[in-house]
Amino acid sequence: MLATNATFQFLVQDSLLQTELALAETAEGVIAGVSIADLSKSSAEQLSAPELVVQSPRSAVRSAAPLRSWQRRYARWLLCSDVVAATAVVAAAQGLRFGAITGDSLAHYSDIDYAFVSTVILAAWIAALSIHRTRSPQVLGHGLEEYRRVWTATLSVFATIAMISALANLDIARGYLALALPLGLIALTTNRMLARRYIEARRRSGQFTNSVLAVGHLSSVRALTESLARHPEEGYRVVGVCVPGGDGVQIPSVNGIPTLPHHGDITEAVLAADADTVALTSGHLQPEEIRDLSWQLERLDVDLVVSPGIVDVAGPRLMVRPVGGQPLIHVDKPQYEGAKRFQKRAFDVCFSVLVLVAAAPVMLAAALAIKLTSRGPVFYLSERIGLDGQPFAMIKFRSMVIDADQRLHEIAAQNDGNGVLFKMRRDPRVTPVGRFLRRYSIDELPQFINVLRRDMSVVGPRPPLPTEVDRYDHQVSRRMLVPPGITGLWQVSGRSDLSWEDSVRLDLSYVENWSMVSDLVIVASTLKAVVLGSGAY
Repeated sequence: MLATNATFQFLVQDSLLQTELALAETAEGVIAGVSIADLSKSSAEQLSAPELVVQSPRSAVRSAAPLRSWQRRYARWLLCSDVVAATAVVAAAQGLRFGAITGDSLAHYSDIDYAFVSTVILAAWIAALSIHRTRSPQVLGHGLEEYRRVWTATLSVFATIAMISALANLDIARGYLALALPLGLIALTTNRMLARRYIEARRRSGQFTNSVLAVGHLSSVRALTESLARHPEEGYRVVGVCVPGGDGVQIPSVNGIPTLPHHGDITEAVLAADADTVALTSGHLQPEEIRDLSWQLERLDVDLVVSPGIVDVAGPRLMVRPVGGQPLIHVDKPQYEGAKRFQKRAFDVCFSVLVLVAAAPVMLAAALAIKLTSRGPVFYLSERIGLDGQPFAMIKFRSMVIDADQRLHEIAAQNDGNGVLFKMRRDPRVTPVGRFLRRYSIDELPQFINVLRRDMSVVGPRPPLPTEVDRYDHQVSRRMLVPPGITGLWQVSGRSDLSWEDSVRLDLSYVENWSMVSDLVIVASTLKAVVLGSGAY
């Protein structure tokens, strides 16, 4: 109900803004060759081919308010929803701990006025969310940074309250704070997750996006446009391309995106494309030229982002260090040893034991169903290649007939997989019980025994077959720097529906950037993929 009301409020604000923009158009007319009505329309209906109006930067008058009005509306909506969530949490904690939220009913607990304490906590909480810039446009809908800031703000408030309580000898009930903290983290995180789902849905339909002008050499901008097109939920829509020198001659478009002339002044192309973000790829402009461009774009209220040309490297591994007046990007080496490996192993053991104990009745029922409905053993042992290229026997519940391997040549031409792995949506070798086990990934539960034996990990790259490893090049071989996993990025991103290239790209990205936080996120996402049966056949 809360999410529905919040969404309704957001849509009402959107309608009010459209009315305000229509009135503003009557009063102010046309700005920079594009009417305010056209700009407001782009908030709700992105233009597939932006109107190209080339103007001199000195004479152009640009108003960025209609272009990014959705960001301000979204931030206001987040503020309102955060206030509602925090208020509900404080009231719930007070009510659950003391049974009522009135000052009179709390008098017999202590001399502290908990109604006042709740008000102070609420005010400090909302202030901390603003101080930590949890609603900054740079983090909204992008990665884990938005959640990290929310968690940091929340933890800082409650840590400060605990310190003040101890130093001032205030007898604030520990149960009250112990309820408010976890409830607050859950409520605010859920609120941001629902908000992100909404904005991602709007972005996939072409709305709530940043209009990007990609600048750089032909190969670089082509790779950038392809990468951004694969992830529309990130909110970047390339509307124009600038290719310097001879690279841009006789090239009307790059990946269907028009190339724009700039005559040595990129701001001309910015105005022509009506872009609010310029993305520079590596190796195009000199450092002084980038600095001058940033100054010019600042006057136009246009963001500047620089792509260093590094792929599959997560944010925590990147650090910008100013050296000699130039920003250098330091790329940390992937960490596979020490504390991180210990954390991963401890998580693997605890999680596997928990799953095996909880799923014991399901596994027993699956074993009986397999034994009673088809000839052959209950388990199927498949040779796979693990850490550092060592082979091991991966344990699964048998889901096929006993002679499935010998019958593979009969149906090899009907491969529905990605060309390297054989997969068939209606494989005749799969038994009726096996089809059900595969549908809900029950056949993979015995693999947690492999985890306890150190053959596998809970999260990791997909365990490859020996025939696959024989075809690996030196890049793909990096998948074996960490143990293979029961689940992984490939599992939550489509499983058997993925192409071979996408499967390799996701596995390499995991190997290069693995962390406990990413493992927890993947485990949580796996439950959804298993319930929906995405890519399972």
